[in-house]
Amino acid sequence: MLTGELRSKIDAIWNAFWAGGIANPIEVIEQITYLLFIRGLDELQTREENKAAMTRKPMGRVIFPAGVYRKDRDGSDVTYDELRWSRLKNAEPARMFTLMADFVFPFLREMAEEGTAHAEHMKGARFTIPTPGLLTKVVDMLAEIPLEDRDTKGDLYEYMLAKIATAGQNGQFRTPRHIIRLMVELTAPTPKDVICDPASGTCGFLVAAGEYLREHHKALFRDAALNRHFHEGMFHGYDFDQTMLRIGSMNMQLHGVDGADIRYRDSLATGHADDADKYSLILANPPFAGSLDYETTSADLLAIVKTKKTELLFMALFLKLLKPGGRAAVIVPDGVLFGSSTAHKAIRRMLVNDHKLDAIVKLPSGVFRPYAGVSTAIVFFTKTNSGGTDHVWFYDVQADGMSLDDKRQMLVADDKFGPVPKAALSTEEHARNNLPDVVTRWAQHTGAERENPRTAQSFCVSAAEIAAADYDLSLNRYKEVVHEAAEHRPPKEIIAELLALEEEIAAGLKELEAML
Repeated sequence: MLTGELRSKIDAIWNAFWAGGIANPIEVIEQITYLLFIRGLDELQTREENKAAMTRKPMGRVIFPAGVYRKDRDGSDVTYDELRWSRLKNAEPARMFTLMADFVFPFLREMAEEGTAHAEHMKGARFTIPTPGLLTKVVDMLAEIPLEDRDTKGDLYEYMLAKIATAGQNGQFRTPRHIIRLMVELTAPTPKDVICDPASGTCGFLVAAGEYLREHHKALFRDAALNRHFHEGMFHGYDFDQTMLRIGSMNMQLHGVDGADIRYRDSLATGHADDADKYSLILANPPFAGSLDYETTSADLLAIVKTKKTELLFMALFLKLLKPGGRAAVIVPDGVLFGSSTAHKAIRRMLVNDHKLDAIVKLPSGVFRPYAGVSTAIVFFTKTNSGGTDHVWFYDVQADGMSLDDKRQMLVADDKFGPVPKAALSTEEHARNNLPDVVTRWAQHTGAERENPRTAQSFCVSAAEIAAADYDLSLNRYKEVVHEAAEHRPPKEIIAELLALEEEIAAGLKELEAML
């Protein structure tokens, strides 16, 4: 958790950009990303130098080699050493600006030849800070923020990503962090999982999965093979927005994942022969309400379901990418659950009959406000290719800990927020944050939860009943509403009360006349 002091420093950096003429929140975070990356490269080189000095062995990785990088405009030499953060931050404003624009950013773009995913995303790196004064101010502010601790780095970046949403644009790139955490808690990633988000954006799902593993499977980092898998083989994210790829890649790096596979891919347009049946866990919030032409849609997805709707094509994609036994937790608009088109029904029939549909967690419609008021749900399923759906668990989330209007204000204390709060919630607080109850009840979704009545907040429905309902998966189709019984009293009793009341009124009137 960031301290108030660190939050204030980040806010000051953000405000400096706005005052300096950069008002687009995506551009602000992109420029900060580049500066953090430059700082990170220098710190990595310093660690390698210290390690080499201690072991008296050559450096394992040299980022800034000795010697000249290239010539300056006046013919003087510019060395690699001058491109390092530790040198740049102490340079005169004009010199710092020249080095950044003419040498550091070309160097970042050329690093793509190294073959690392993050270096690949730097191919399109653009330096857009307009003045030496603003650059110096921002570099000085960033230099004051301690980034030695991985948690601090990650929290810092998450705080900046939240500003993308609060700035009032590009909010579609960010799924609320507590909803992501809920999905991760229920799917419980393991050290051997291979995890994918085919619409990765800022990589929030992958980051949360990594943090879950650090918290629940600390021993994996003491196993050389599992540790290597965590850093180089576990996390995969696709997006077709280069800016999001750069931000997402940095997000993973600042959360301590060195070699995540974050790459450019139009998930619905390209074939998937190279990654079909590859992943054991998919976590995603794909784009809603889009429509593609058949000509631009991957043929292997159209073979699963013939549709132009992106939300249905993504469901087909998830089934394509998962290996048998692989599981998924994905956010879908409510229309996927009850839409009457042939494609809608086909997808739902597949989930119930051909695979194992585990759960539908209905979310309140205000979760994505102020950017969208669409009603959504989280679908949990396991790919089996052989059926297996017995009962489907439904949970009706009515409150997520924040107000469901455009302001999205906190309704509970910080230690009682999210799906795994630090303090227990009272009955009154549960009414404002249902997420911990979702986690608790999920643990019994194949056991005691099956005995719940349909009037409860969570209950189970058999696959046979869902099939009989034409595979309708909307919670309201099966939920029963409790009607309060009206009080019925004998007519004679009511008439007697009315007569007594009439007598009291008459007596009162007589007393009033006597007084007058």
